[in-house]
Amino acid sequence: MASPSPDICIRGAGIVGRTLALLLARERLRVALVAPPPPANAPLAPDVRAYAINPAAQALLASLRCWPAPEHATAVTGMHVQGDQHGTLHFSAAQHGVPALNWIVDVPVLEALLADAVRFAPGVEVLEAPVPAPLTVVCEGRDSATREALGAGWQATPYPQHAIAARLDCERPHGQVARQWFSPEGDIVALLPLDGPAGRRVALVWSARAERVPDLMALPPEAFAAQVAAASGQALGALALCSERATWPLVLGRAARWAGPMPGRPGQSWVLAGDAAHAMHPLAGQGLNTGLMDAATLAATLAGREYWRSVGDMRLLRRYARARAASVAAMQLATDGLQQLFARPETALAALRNWGMTGVDRFSPLKHWLARQAM
Repeated sequence: MASPSPDICIRGAGIVGRTLALLLARERLRVALVAPPPPANAPLAPDVRAYAINPAAQALLASLRCWPAPEHATAVTGMHVQGDQHGTLHFSAAQHGVPALNWIVDVPVLEALLADAVRFAPGVEVLEAPVPAPLTVVCEGRDSATREALGAGWQATPYPQHAIAARLDCERPHGQVARQWFSPEGDIVALLPLDGPAGRRVALVWSARAERVPDLMALPPEAFAAQVAAASGQALGALALCSERATWPLVLGRAARWAGPMPGRPGQSWVLAGDAAHAMHPLAGQGLNTGLMDAATLAATLAGREYWRSVGDMRLLRRYARARAASVAAMQLATDGLQQLFARPETALAALRNWGMTGVDRFSPLKHWLARQAM
C-alpha cells in the first residue's frame, strides 16, 4: 500500500532538518525527510565539531527527548573572554541565577539521537530523493544547491579567516569554563569544555587568518598543540591533540528571499531554514541555536495556521520569514560587529575596545542583559 502524500518535504537531514521533522510530526503533519546517501567510497572522517547550545535550544531538544547524557553535553558554568590587550569579560551562571550559560554538545551524539527519534516518529518518512509536497523546506546547509536553483539570492561576504576545529586533552581540568582569546593579529581562539564537569578535554574553534591556515594544518600534532597552548596563554597547561583537524572558510551570508512559490508547481511553495538561510561568524557560538529557532518558529507558525489555510500558503510563510529575518539580522549584526571591531589593528581602537570590554564586565545591568540575550 502506497504511503499517503506528504504535507511537507524537508530537504536536508542535519540537526535542523531532523528537529523540524520531529516538531512537525508532533503536530500530526506528514513529513518526507530527504537524506541522500553518502557518495560511494566516501571517507568517513570523524566529526570533531562541537556546538554551544543555549538554554532555549536545549529546552527545544529536551522536549523532543533528544538531549544527550551529561558526559556528551557539558554544562558551561563560566565564560572568560580575553581581549587583545588587557580587556577581560567574565560571565558566571551563578551570577545570573541559571544552572548553565550553555552546553557544549558532541555533534555525532546529538545527530544519532535525532536520527533514532526520526526513525520511530509516526508520520515521518526518510527518503533518498525529494517528492512533491505543498511545502518544501530547504535545510541543506550553507552550500545548498536547491536554494540556488530556486533563486533565493544568496548574498555572502567572506571573512579573512578560516575556522579550524579539533579536540585537545589538557593538563588541567577545564572547570566547565568556556574560554576565548582575541589576538592582536586578528585570530580568535576558543576552547570549549567537554566530557562533563571533571573533564580535561576541550573542543577547539580557532578562527585563523586564511593565509596561516595551510601552515597550521600541516604542523605535526605536538607543534600544533603547542601553538594552541601559546595562543591561549597556557590557561589549561600543556595540551595534546587527540583528534584530526578540520577547517572551512568563514562567511557572513543571508538569503535575499526566505520563501516563495515553487517554480512550475502551482499551489506549492518553498521556505528556507538553518544555514541555507543564513551564515554567521562562530565567535559567539550562535549558528546552530539560530537554526534551531528557525525550526521552532516555522513549526509554531504552521501549527497556528487557520484550519482552511494550506501549509504552503505564502501569507503564512511570509509571517515566518519576517519573524526570523529580524532576529537573524540582529544576531549577524552583533557577531559581524565584534569580528570587525577586533580585526582592526589601529592602536587607539585596540585600547578603546579593550577598555569597553572591561567596562561592560564592571557594569552589571549591561552585562546581565548581554548574558540574557545570548541565552
